[in-house]
Amino acid sequence: MPNDFNRQVIEEFRANAGRVGGFFEGARLLLLTTVGARSGTPHTTPLGYLPDGGGRVLVIASAAGAPRHPAWFHNLVADPRVTIETGAFTYEARAVVLKGAERDRVFARAAEADPGWAEYQAKTDRVIPVVALEQAGDGPPAPNVTSWGAHLKLVHDAFRRELSLIREEVSRSGPGLGAQLRVNCLTLCQGLHNHHTGEDMMMFPMLGRDRPDLEPVLERLREEHDRIAVLLGDLREVVSADRTDPLPVLTEVERLTGELEAHLTYEEEQLIPILDAPAS
Repeated sequence: MPNDFNRQVIEEFRANAGRVGGFFEGARLLLLTTVGARSGTPHTTPLGYLPDGGGRVLVIASAAGAPRHPAWFHNLVADPRVTIETGAFTYEARAVVLKGAERDRVFARAAEADPGWAEYQAKTDRVIPVVALEQAGDGPPAPNVTSWGAHLKLVHDAFRRELSLIREEVSRSGPGLGAQLRVNCLTLCQGLHNHHTGEDMMMFPMLGRDRPDLEPVLERLREEHDRIAVLLGDLREVVSADRTDPLPVLTEVERLTGELEAHLTYEEEQLIPILDAPAS
């Protein structure tokens, strides 16, 4: 993409917690910062990505089927230490260029979900690289906010956005469920499980100690976590079936969407004012 276009997307991405319009509207998008192989200076590029589960995401160095690899790919080959911005988080990662059968399998999965990738490959003689971005270091990524309440809302909105994308993808899928869509669903399930586990083990006990009057609210939220866990299990089950009809998957996604939206809204109404209240 031209530098002016990239700069506009980057500015919009950072100003709107990862939401952009135009060419990338409705896409899964991240900002990848690499170190210039020649200049040694940071370079940031907006890229579409694919969930891959296990704490990693995938980017594809298509350059729209151009004859040469994009500059960001050369940079990460020279130095695989990169920085990722998702809108909700910024974190350090390690780039791993997939090779051989693994690359071919992942690229085929991507092309099944979006034939545009196969069209780019058909335009060029080079083998288009697939890169896995794996979180580096210990601990959770740093949130891109200045308050705990804003952080909670940002994470919730990221789940809302991903669930909306999955609903759309399932709705327009063909007679079967594609491999990448399965990965998208299972990655969402794991992310929600991790988020709720973190709340149950850390945030809720902390709030309960400081505010005993919140116990009825926290107990309701815990019960809702249990109900959502059942729905996540149901979604995993239908997604993991050998021959999956999209209709049962869409039914489970819709059930999860309704329960989760009510839960997130209640949690925001009850906890954000407390999380953002000045310390006494």
